[in-house]
Amino acid sequence: GPASHKRGSARSESTMPVVVVVGGQWGDEGKGRIIDLLARKARVVARYSAGNNAGHTIVNELGEFKLHLVPAGIFYPEKTCVIGNGVAVDPEVLLGEISQLESRGINTSKLAVSARAQVVMPWHRLIDRLEEERLGAEAIGTTGKGIGPCFTDKVARRGIRIIDLLEPEDLLSRMRSVLDYQNRVITGVYGGEPIDFDACFEEYTEFGRRLQPFVADTQAIVTDALQAGEYVLLEGAQGSLLDLDHGTYEYVTSSVPSSTAGGATLGIGIGPTNVQRAVGVFKSYCTRVGNGPFPTELFGEISDQLRDHGKEFGRGEYGTTTGRPRRIGWLDTVAARYSVRFNGLSALALTRLDVLDGLPALKLCTAYEIDGEIVKTMPASASALRKVKPVYEELP
Repeated sequence: GPASHKRGSARSESTMPVVVVVGGQWGDEGKGRIIDLLARKARVVARYSAGNNAGHTIVNELGEFKLHLVPAGIFYPEKTCVIGNGVAVDPEVLLGEISQLESRGINTSKLAVSARAQVVMPWHRLIDRLEEERLGAEAIGTTGKGIGPCFTDKVARRGIRIIDLLEPEDLLSRMRSVLDYQNRVITGVYGGEPIDFDACFEEYTEFGRRLQPFVADTQAIVTDALQAGEYVLLEGAQGSLLDLDHGTYEYVTSSVPSSTAGGATLGIGIGPTNVQRAVGVFKSYCTRVGNGPFPTELFGEISDQLRDHGKEFGRGEYGTTTGRPRRIGWLDTVAARYSVRFNGLSALALTRLDVLDGLPALKLCTAYEIDGEIVKTMPASASALRKVKPVYEELP
């Protein structure tokens, strides 16, 4: 009867497989590889947070690709790839990736960009750079791509969204008021050169024209796939310990929603009850790009050995986005446990184990010693984190 039918449909809705993949550390955990494996069976692969300050390197039979915005599912023609509302989109970078893919014979017609996603504007990149210069020694170590300022403006309600680029009259009035404010900040706070309105308006309406075929109601695309019982993969960028709420504040990313498993539902527009599994990717040692506390950081011979392992294959520890040498440290299980907890992880993937092969001994940090006290949880205080003496267990 109708009652059993109702029960059945409720049950089938709850078994719709939505899997979130997140980085469990400070980014660069090797998510690209894991996402690529998990994407094979997915119908929809979606990015839900951050911007082109994060990068995945994908290697397949067509060669090597560095993707900063386009989801890793793009190499499978039958998959829909979504850039969700939670992503900060730099149109120039996105269009560049699309043409890079198309020039190598990859069909991008199944790429869908949320009309609600925030747009990275020229003033975001400029302010990012000027603010890092102003901070000097206290700089965050951002990638300089304007992502932090873009999310700042999103929260301050002066952001420009993808939909605005498709509506030139709206963009004109919106941009006029926003740019007036931004130029006051650029010239008054930083003593920088103001941005020219006309050139910027022209450039961004042209971006809008070129992006139009890709702009869609991505929330509807994902929920339709869920209702059809399809498998959806949500692709995290960056690392959980760079999260605005749970990370090493203020040395964190500004992404709102965050790159944690919980942020995935907001950055796409589905409910938390839809997510079935959260997979955390951890490297068998730790790395960090940019500044901020890093309890197990290593210096000298071992760190150089870890950093340069695989360099001949182009996969040493250098940032995908910036090319900066990454800071290196032993696996930190205190931080890892914390990350498992606030992400609610149901599975872990451990990467780069081969890198540890040539080392005389391995160490795991199992606790922190702070001012003579042994702690097994992550302190909120940045100064406490800086004082940490890691307690190591040595593995033969």
